[in-house]
Amino acid sequence: MSAKFFVVVIALAATAFGQPKATPVRCDRACLEPFVDKYLDAMIAHDPTKAPFARGVKFTENGQRLELGDGLWNTMTAKGAYRLFVADVEAQQVAFLGSITEGNVGAVIGLRLKIRNNQITEAEHFVQRSPNSAAGFERIGYKWTDVVPPAERMTREELVKTANMYFSGMQKNDGKGDYPFADDCNRIENGSFSTNQPVAQGKQRPDPKTATGYSGNWSCMEQFKSGLIHFVTRIHDRRYVAVDPERGLVFSFCFFDHSAGDTRNFETPDGRKVTAGPQQPWTWQIVELFQLRKGQIHQIEAIMERSPYGMNAGWSSWEDGLSDRGRDIAKQ
Repeated sequence: MSAKFFVVVIALAATAFGQPKATPVRCDRACLEPFVDKYLDAMIAHDPTKAPFARGVKFTENGQRLELGDGLWNTMTAKGAYRLFVADVEAQQVAFLGSITEGNVGAVIGLRLKIRNNQITEAEHFVQRSPNSAAGFERIGYKWTDVVPPAERMTREELVKTANMYFSGMQKNDGKGDYPFADDCNRIENGSFSTNQPVAQGKQRPDPKTATGYSGNWSCMEQFKSGLIHFVTRIHDRRYVAVDPERGLVFSFCFFDHSAGDTRNFETPDGRKVTAGPQQPWTWQIVELFQLRKGQIHQIEAIMERSPYGMNAGWSSWEDGLSDRGRDIAKQ
C-alpha cells in the first residue's frame, strides 16, 4: 500500500477520535484594513493572483456578478488620495470608500471584502465614475478615524438601527418621523455637500414652509421635516455590510426607487399639495456611510449612479432584494 493511503487513514482516524480542528484565523483592525490595498494593488496590476483570494470567491461590480479579473480589473490604474476604512472585526469584513484613477480619469470606489483564514472569500465593489466626485472627496478629506470613548459607544444593534432610521425616514418622507440627526449633520453625495450649502450670491434661502422642492441649503433635519422627499418611494436591498462600534461607523449598500406616476403628487406636513420627483421610474444604486455618536447621525457620505429600475446588488434573494427591511449581513 502507498504512503499516501496511510496518511489518509491516519487523518481520518484522528478526526474520528476527536482531534481538535484548526482554529480559524481571525483578523483585528490592523489585519483587516491591509486587505483593501492588496485588492486595489492587484487591480492596478490587472492580476487577481496578486491578491489572496479563496477558491470559489464571489465577485460583483455595480451589482453585476462577473468573473474575477473583469470590469474595473481591466482599467484601474492608480489609487487616489481619499481613503476611508470601516473595519468590522465581528463580521470579519472590511469596507472602504476611496478615490481611484481609471485610465487617466478619476472615480470613486465603494468596496466590501469578506475575510476568512487570511483569504478574501467575497468581494463587491461599486464604482462611481466621475472625476468631479473623486476631486470632491479628496478636497473635503474626511477620515472618520476618531475613537469613541468606551462609555459612549453604541452597540452594533444600535448603530444599525439608527442608520436604518435614515432610510426609513427618507422613504415616502412625510416630515413627521423620528429623524436622529445631530445639529452638525452634513451629507456629502458624489463628492459635493447636499446639505448646508451656502446661499448663492443674489439668491434667497428657500423657506421649507413654502418651497415645492427640498433644498441643498437646508440642514439634514430641515430636509426631512419638510416632507419634500416623499417621492423616494422605496429604499430596498438595505444591507449593512460593515459596522465599527469603536469608531461609530456604518457602511451600507442599498437602492433608492422613484416609482414616478401618481407617487409624484403628495402633501407636505402643513397640507400643501406638491408635485416633485423624477417623471420616469428611476433607481439610484447607492453606497452610504454614516458616522454616529450618542444615538445621532453626524456625517453621511454617499456615492450613487443610476441603475435599472428595481435592481438589486446580486447578494440577496429576490424577496430580500426588493424588501425595505434593513439587514445586518453579519447576523445572517
